[in-house]
This record gives sequence, C-alpha cells and structure tokens, in this order.
Amino acid sequence: MSDPDVVLRADGITKRFPGTVALQDVDFVVHAGSVNVLIGENGAGKSTLMKILAGVEQPSSGTITMGGRPVVFTSVRDAARQGIGIVFQELNLCPNLSVTENIFLGRDITVAGFHVDRGAQRRRAGELLARLEADIDPDTPVANLMIGQQQIVEIAKALADDARVLIMDEPTSALSASEVEVLFRVIGELKRTGVAVIYISHRLEELVRIGDHFTVLRDGRLQATTTKAQVSIGWIIREMLGSDHVAERRPAERPAGEVTLAVDGLSVTRRGGSLAVDDVSVEFRAGEITAIYGLLGAGRTELFESLYGLRGHAGGRVRLDGTEIGELPVAERLKRGIVLVPEDRQRDGLVQNLSVGGNLGLSSLGRFTRLFTIVRSVEARLLGDVARRLHIKTAGIAAPITSLSGGNQQKVVIGRSLLTQPRVFLLDEPSRGIDIGAKAEVFRTMRELADAGMTVVFTTSDLKETHSVADRILVMAYGRITADFRAEAATDEALVRASTDKRVPPSAVVTAA
Repeated sequence: MSDPDVVLRADGITKRFPGTVALQDVDFVVHAGSVNVLIGENGAGKSTLMKILAGVEQPSSGTITMGGRPVVFTSVRDAARQGIGIVFQELNLCPNLSVTENIFLGRDITVAGFHVDRGAQRRRAGELLARLEADIDPDTPVANLMIGQQQIVEIAKALADDARVLIMDEPTSALSASEVEVLFRVIGELKRTGVAVIYISHRLEELVRIGDHFTVLRDGRLQATTTKAQVSIGWIIREMLGSDHVAERRPAERPAGEVTLAVDGLSVTRRGGSLAVDDVSVEFRAGEITAIYGLLGAGRTELFESLYGLRGHAGGRVRLDGTEIGELPVAERLKRGIVLVPEDRQRDGLVQNLSVGGNLGLSSLGRFTRLFTIVRSVEARLLGDVARRLHIKTAGIAAPITSLSGGNQQKVVIGRSLLTQPRVFLLDEPSRGIDIGAKAEVFRTMRELADAGMTVVFTTSDLKETHSVADRILVMAYGRITADFRAEAATDEALVRASTDKRVPPSAVVTAA
C-alpha cells in the first residue's frame, strides 16, 4: 500500500557507464508538497539520478514508482507527460530563439490542434516571467541575455508544464540575491499547491533554509537521510565528506609583486550600445589573488572578456608588462600568458564531442606535438599530471567529457588553462555549480599559483569566497569599480554597499588599505 505523501519512489537504482558505476543500489523517496533536497559532492551521482528521473538516462537496474505504480521514462518529453519537470544544471536553451520560443519549444499552444497560437504563448510567457519577477521581454533572443537571465528562462520553462515533481539542479548558481528570494517565494507557492520539488545546490545555507527532506549520496551510494527538524550544516558536511570541516582558510599575507596587467579608462559596450564596463582603471600584480565582487549585470564578465580579447572596447588601454595589447586577438594574448576560465563552461569552455583529454589539451597542443605529430606518451603524461593535480574524477582521459559531473567538467576547463602555462589567470565565477570540496581544491590551486608568482583574478557574487581566498577585493557596480579593499579590511556591509552604488566617478572609489 502506497504512502499518499510519497509522489515518487526510486528503489535500487544502479547506473553503469563504460569503466565506472555512477550509482549503486540507490533508494530515493520524494514527498509531495515538500522540498526534497539531494546532497553530495561532485561525482556523487546526483545529476545522474536526476537524469534518470527526468528520462534523459535509463537505469541499468532498479525501479521507479509514482502513486504506487511502476513507471518508465523513455525520454524527457515522456517524463514531462507523466508529471516530471526539470531545470538542468547546465542551461539547455536555443540562443537563436526568443524567450517565448524557448519556453514553449516542444510544447506549443495550438488552435484546433495544429495552428500555433503565438499571441497566447507570448502572454503566457509574460505571466511566467512576471511570476518570477523578471524584467525580461518575451521577444528577446536568448543569445542577448546574461547567464542569470537565461537561468530564469529555464525555470520559466519548467513552470510552464505544471509538473507534479519539479527537479531543480543548481537553480540559483547564476542568480543574484534578490532573484534567489523570488525563486524561494515561487518554491513556497509550489509547495502549497502540492508540487514536490527536488532541490540540488552546493549552497548549504540554502538547503537548510528551504529543505524539508534531505538525502545524501556519497560515491554513487545512498549515505544518509533526515528531515528539517534534525538537519544542520555540520550534519550535511559530515555525511557528504566524512568530516566536519573543509579548509577554506584566509591566506597568509604575501607581498604583491610587479604590475603585470594594467587597465586604464577601459569602456566596453553591450549590444544596443549601453556601457557594460564604464571607464575602469585598475592594476593587477604578480603573486596576488584579486577578487572582483559584484551582482549580476555589474560588468565583471564583460571586463574579463575584454581583457582576454573576446570583446572589443569603446575606449581605454590594456597593457601587459607595459606593452599595449588592446588590439591583439585572443590567440596572441593566450601566447603572451593571459588565460580565461569562462563563466559558462558548457557554452564557452568545453567541446562536447571531445574526450576529457581532448578538452584538457585543446589550448596547448604545441607542448606535445613534434613535426606536426602528437607524441602520445608526452600527451598522456602532461594530461595525466594535471588530472591528478586537480583530482578530476574520471574513468580516464579517453572518457567522454559528457560522462563527468559539472564540478569535474569545471576542473577540466581549469586544467586546460593551466596547461598553457599562464602568467595572468582570469577565472569568471570559478566555483559556480561545484561542491564545497571541489571549491576548496580550486581555491588551493589558486593559492599555489599566486605563491608561484602568477597574477590570479577571479569574479564572485559570494561574500564568503571573497574573504576565504583573496588578498585584495574590488567591487563592481553598474560597470564601474566602486571599491578597492585589502581583504583583511573588507566587511560584508562595505562590500554589499559598494555593490549597489548606482554611479561612482573614478575619483570617488572607496579604498581601504
């Protein structure tokens, strides 16, 4: 006899891939009208389990029941027809289509069964975006949206199906604090209507705040379950990692070296002509880790893309070791030692049909090529070294990149950058969508690079990250640098205040020594 509170149950789920077992005999219970939190490190099997429940993958063994009856999901659309919706961790949008067209792709509103009612779709898209309090024109091409806005469109897509079970895999990873609050209000509304939400996030405070039922996976197996009354952040860390503490210590003070990268009066335009970066002047030094803190749309990504050569600039100069590089293409900047780990690893950081090794070595082929031929022994040694250094969980460098978890894919992007032997390392939201253990490894790598004399600059919208790893903290708001702190002098209040400054002329930048 089925429990009326249980809308979905997975029993004994095992999933095998060539060379690895992603899930081993996992049980997972989903309660109606509740937030069902799924927790685990990158590679623990969370995304694989969700892909099975959403019809993307088929289990090697095990059963799934809904309302006490066995079900099989042969595809995402089949799962959606049976009441399962999903917001994937990696955005799944068509950039050449409008927001409305993306929301209703494969689920058109029709008249008489075959005429697409575009007016009705646009109105419904507007209602969904209004529900999410998103100031987005439904006719806007998705390619013109920032990544946080694209995340909101993904959530709107899932809401359009009126699902009984809604899977949210890292839904807040690219959202601002205010957008997160809107999402939580929507989740509360869904709970009141009986919808079961499956929620995955590496932001532990979020999980404790909104979760009702908690399930922890470790190394592809069920580790523990509990409820809101018993959960704590300490419990989550213990069950997820097997210990109470993940080292994210403040770095010891290190003297900064010479200026390597200098920006003078840089301005960068968005599509439509508005300024994404507005008259920014800043210097970055060898042996120093600089965090650039700011909210969504502050201009951090556009600044990095301009420094790397992906965007032209409307004014100003960029100098590397005193030499002007403002007109150099990406390839030449890469040769001179500037490298960028992009915010969106799926769109900009990975080649999906290549292997782990193919992606790792893509930017440094010259290091293991002799007379136009790849020396496989040298390639295997270099790629294996960086995979071990970053603790990339993979069946081998020949494994498909798509077989890796999101966090391990991020490590591949970072590893490829390291293989170019950079001098200036730019990382745009490097911890987005990775667990606390992987985050600690990334930060450890950043410290090692700075200790070796590299210039390390990263963006973040997480206050804790700025304090745990940076030597220096810049704040961006509305395209400008609004504050410049030594890390030990920065307070959360000062950072937040600077991140909301509407207009700050360069002469008024807040500086704390």
